[in-house]
Amino acid sequence: MIIDAYNTTQDVRGRSDYLTGAKPGDPPPPYVPFDPRRILDRMDAAGVDMAMICSLAQRIENEFIAGLAAAHPDRLFGFGQVNPADDDAVATVHWIADHGLKGLKLHPSMHGYHVADHGLLDPLFAACRERGLLVLVNALDDAFCAPFAIEEIAKGFPEVPTLIAHMGAVWNVPEAIIVAERHEHIYLETSSTLLADVRRAYARLGPSKIVMGTEWPGHDFDLERMKIGKAIEDPADRALIEGGNMARLLGLDG
Repeated sequence: MIIDAYNTTQDVRGRSDYLTGAKPGDPPPPYVPFDPRRILDRMDAAGVDMAMICSLAQRIENEFIAGLAAAHPDRLFGFGQVNPADDDAVATVHWIADHGLKGLKLHPSMHGYHVADHGLLDPLFAACRERGLLVLVNALDDAFCAPFAIEEIAKGFPEVPTLIAHMGAVWNVPEAIIVAERHEHIYLETSSTLLADVRRAYARLGPSKIVMGTEWPGHDFDLERMKIGKAIEDPADRALIEGGNMARLLGLDG
């Protein structure tokens, strides 16, 4: 199976130019429900069997994500999202698990907290451990979520598989590789990374600690698969990165 580890779907209802693609000053667009064929057609075109979906950090839409994943359980699986500073953050993690979502997405830079904050993050990781959820940390090159800071929290929860999204691209990729090398439960996700970054991670870690992610619709599945194909020539190793590792983490490999 080809399983993609990181994508966003947004049921846009807001006035954001960034989210709607509108020009400054344009009137708000009418609400149009998200058409799941948008992502499913692109998955089909690239031969992707299943894909993770989550909301953009600008709008946390856990109910929308849960409903979309439930409507297409053989193609889509969802990660919920929470701002750890919210009073109901731990309760939201339990809601995420109760509604069939497979993991928790964290976006420290967007929500204004440092990922090494034990007071905020330890309770969430403990809830994920209790409920069997994965954690994905959006970790582009950013002072709020450097890989060594992710390690500071994740090392206390070896039962919680933790994905470093974007491998800390651009400048933090070396740190991300070191962290994944030191901890069996920490993995690197490939979206937004350079071809050279994937090759470097593969050379150091082998195929079992890397998972393919596209972050559709900002990128496309066929392009990400092309990048992985150029970086990983061995078919068996490529199969792990393109789906086998996520199948194992999701309990689908049986």
